[in-house]
Amino acid sequence: MSNSNFTRRGLIKTGAVAGAAGLSLPTYLRADGHSGFTNAPTGDTVTLGFNVPQSGPYADEGADELRAYELAVEHLNGGGDGGLMNTFSSKALQGNGILGKKVEYVTGDTQTKSDAARASARSMIEKDGAIMITGGSSSGVAVAVQALCQEAGVIFMAGLTHSNDTTGKDKKANGFRHFFNSYMSGAALAPILASNYGKDRKAYHLTADYNWGYTTEEAVRTSTEAMGWETVAAVKTPLTQTDFSSYIAPVLQSGADVLVLNHYGGNMVNSLTNAVQFGLRDKQVNGKNFEIVVPLYSRLMAKGAGANVKGIFGSTNWHWSLQDDGSKAFVKSFGTKYGFPPSQAAHTCYVQALLYADAVERAGSFNPCAVGEALKDFEFDGMGNGPTLYRGEDHQCFKDVLVVKGKENPTSEFDLLEIVEITPVSQVTYDAGIFGGELGVCNPGA
Repeated sequence: MSNSNFTRRGLIKTGAVAGAAGLSLPTYLRADGHSGFTNAPTGDTVTLGFNVPQSGPYADEGADELRAYELAVEHLNGGGDGGLMNTFSSKALQGNGILGKKVEYVTGDTQTKSDAARASARSMIEKDGAIMITGGSSSGVAVAVQALCQEAGVIFMAGLTHSNDTTGKDKKANGFRHFFNSYMSGAALAPILASNYGKDRKAYHLTADYNWGYTTEEAVRTSTEAMGWETVAAVKTPLTQTDFSSYIAPVLQSGADVLVLNHYGGNMVNSLTNAVQFGLRDKQVNGKNFEIVVPLYSRLMAKGAGANVKGIFGSTNWHWSLQDDGSKAFVKSFGTKYGFPPSQAAHTCYVQALLYADAVERAGSFNPCAVGEALKDFEFDGMGNGPTLYRGEDHQCFKDVLVVKGKENPTSEFDLLEIVEITPVSQVTYDAGIFGGELGVCNPGA
């Protein structure tokens, strides 16, 4: 796709930047690189594009993401109590929009389908003048939209995407991810599973048939097999599946004593419900109680699955019960506006919106390449996950990871998960080159 297909709104004028002989400057610092950039705002407003699943299996996540984005816009424009702007270690944001421009937004429905997500993102860029795209609750969507944003010359601030691929083999210079990934889940979960279930286990994996499912299965298999577990089967399931009975039945004949559900959102709710209906949690196999593991958890999933989640381990990016100042500030703001606590999807999307705005302020420019430079190797705190690094090599955030399990005695419909371990960032950090891929160079789109 040619960059010329994208609307150009205005030019940024700067003085020439002279380089010493033989010095190669980044394109956005060179005089010949300042002919403009995609959708450069010229008036007193700036438009952000919120691309979330408003239909499909991840629609609940998408609804909470939109709530969070709307709250972020309110705070950026000076409304409400300011939320995480009050606890954020960076103090660049003043509640007067972004670089003094009022923040406006448009929305799209990804439908949890890559083609639909690309089409809605393209429309927001070409027709609505969005200068940044953010959102999504599927790694397949994230990879597709990130590639589009790279081609279009806009920043992509990924929403809920957990596959290693997003900042691994499919990483892009214009893309950034705050959410953790499959590798981190496996590294955090394995010691907890070994401690609670032992090292002599036989695991059966049901895996969502797209790239998030693949990398999550791989991460959990690698980490559990390293501690002694045996994988007896790994079966792919369609993302559109709603009844998993036919997939659960073979588990009973497999000799497995652990079922790993590499499913998310409505898929996990349905597959876990079917597993419980088949009586798996009441069985003993190989002289052990049969167990179920959900590698990636969320409050919304726990609510959907109800009592079926009791005692089941998983990992999560953030949880509303955290007691740090940032988490408490976000829970208060979100709860005041909407009447219930936010999900991890809401949290990561709200944070991504603020991180983008803050990077623009610190860069003093909406030029995506200047924004990207401000985000690379940016260290921050006060956003609800403790000290965090946006690593420059792959644009992946590194922070502590939460291991949680379903509460045995919840006190409300929201109090369904308890934190059993805060895994330190050192335990989930990896070399940037292990997943392959090339970051490439920033594209300002002009």
